[in-house]
Amino acid sequence: MTETADDLSAPLGQKTAARGKRRFRLPFTAMQALAVLLGLFLVVFACFAIFADNPFGGEPTAHVAIRQKGQGNEQAEEKAASAAPSVADHGAKPAAKQSAGGEPRTVTIIDGSSGKRQDMVIGSDSADKAEPDAQPATMAGIDQRLLEKSRYGMIPAVADGLKPFTVYAAEADRAKAAKMPVVAIVIGGLGVGAAKTTDAIMKLPPAVTLAFTPYGADPGKLAARARAQRHEILLQIPMEPFDYPDNDPGPQTLLATLGPEQNLDRLYWHLSRFQGYAGIANFMGARFVATDAVMQPVIREAAKRGLGYFDDGSSPRSVAPSLAAGQTLPFAKADVAIDAVPTSAEIDRALAKLEGLAREHGVAVGVASALPISIERIGAWIKALDGHGILLVPLTTAMLKSKSS
Repeated sequence: MTETADDLSAPLGQKTAARGKRRFRLPFTAMQALAVLLGLFLVVFACFAIFADNPFGGEPTAHVAIRQKGQGNEQAEEKAASAAPSVADHGAKPAAKQSAGGEPRTVTIIDGSSGKRQDMVIGSDSADKAEPDAQPATMAGIDQRLLEKSRYGMIPAVADGLKPFTVYAAEADRAKAAKMPVVAIVIGGLGVGAAKTTDAIMKLPPAVTLAFTPYGADPGKLAARARAQRHEILLQIPMEPFDYPDNDPGPQTLLATLGPEQNLDRLYWHLSRFQGYAGIANFMGARFVATDAVMQPVIREAAKRGLGYFDDGSSPRSVAPSLAAGQTLPFAKADVAIDAVPTSAEIDRALAKLEGLAREHGVAVGVASALPISIERIGAWIKALDGHGILLVPLTTAMLKSKSS
């Protein structure tokens, strides 16, 4: 009866088409099932996105071992953290809990792919707000009397009549140095790049002075190795160049636009990175070293803390020489940039010029980087130096001779 009614009510000539449409229409219950399944999928996806909170999901896992400093057994608790291959690129930091006393912890970062380990000391805050105890472990051979606590860690100080300049100066035959022309060579930019730093430490004789930047994964470890090989070391302080910030020396750079208190605070941050250096030196800084008002507090602070000061000679307008003289601060300025043109012929030419200046003035100082070609040519030149009647001495010895002459 129903079929007859449908046939009678259908428009003329459309009976067959209507039946065809009913034959291919999905049942109402099947459409409901599809809708329910789609809804469930969307709910599950939304819950995962809201509660998973893993921005680096699917990337390799790094394991962080956190050790409490000061414990005899150095018991470690292992934590697994989802981390990107390059944590710094994502702005992430290793998570670590502090003890109730707020003391820093040594964090061992383990590369999940290579197994390489790297120890870092972290505190409860950023570098700008570090607590006084948040510092690298004390290096071997450091005189504890010559340390003073700052909010960033230990920094050099004068105590019991002793100064870092004299305590950490490399051994030298100063009686012989007083009677003949001497040259000193400073290799700068070390601490960033373990391979080139190690080359400078191991391939050059102890009389070569090595200058370290405060940056790098572990500049303190490399500086300690240099001292173990009897090299004298300096700490390079990043200072503002003329084209800053297009040319940026690095974090905590001393700036000509900052006041004395701000620059000294930044200076303390650098001074606390490691210990055992006899003096400080500028790292870049053509604008800063030419500005009397900002350089004066730095030179005064170096004198107060018993350090020497080395000017790399990159700025002819540097006020460091006159300021150092006013503070009776041990001082030297580079006479020759040995590898300004890093070719064998030009490096040999610069070393010959250094010899000539030593004969003329009694003292000459050269500065170079740790390029392989520089290490090679300087090493070969040093081997022949005795036959030229010139003595290679550490920078501190050259500073003392310049002061007495």
